[in-house]
Amino acid sequence: MAEEQQQRKEGNRPPREGGGRGPQGAGRGERGGERGDRGERGERGERRGFDRGRPEGPPEIELEKLIGDSLYLDNQAHAIVSRMRDMDSGTKSQLRRLYSAVRRAVRAPEGERQHEFVMLRARLAYTIARHGLRSLDQLEKLLLQVTRKNDARGYERFKDLFEAIVAYNE
Repeated sequence: MAEEQQQRKEGNRPPREGGGRGPQGAGRGERGGERGDRGERGERGERRGFDRGRPEGPPEIELEKLIGDSLYLDNQAHAIVSRMRDMDSGTKSQLRRLYSAVRRAVRAPEGERQHEFVMLRARLAYTIARHGLRSLDQLEKLLLQVTRKNDARGYERFKDLFEAIVAYNE
């Protein structure tokens, strides 16, 4: 009788998805989409990167808008300071030191100004990396734009933006 029951179980049942490994295989077959394939985690992974269409981090600061619109400059300064408070542990003295370097670069003779800003960008990149100030990445990108354009108004507006950041960070 035991043989008869065993044959009925195996003969009437379709093969299992888990390779016929017994009850554990059946559990995986039913839940395979959730755990075995990491379907559930895959969804979570997608949620983590749900903004794949958008660039990571905040959008870049547009130099032309910065030059032409004072309110845009003010809004960008507020946004950077807000990110600094959320993300970084940057000190006020680090910002003031960088701001002093910006002021010196702006006051440099016209022929040397671009070089001063290139070196300022290197100094800013070092400070960001050394102290983990990821909220200032936007400034580094903006500084690259300003340096490439090599326009006195761009340098002046960059200084104004930095001044506003220092002021709002107090």
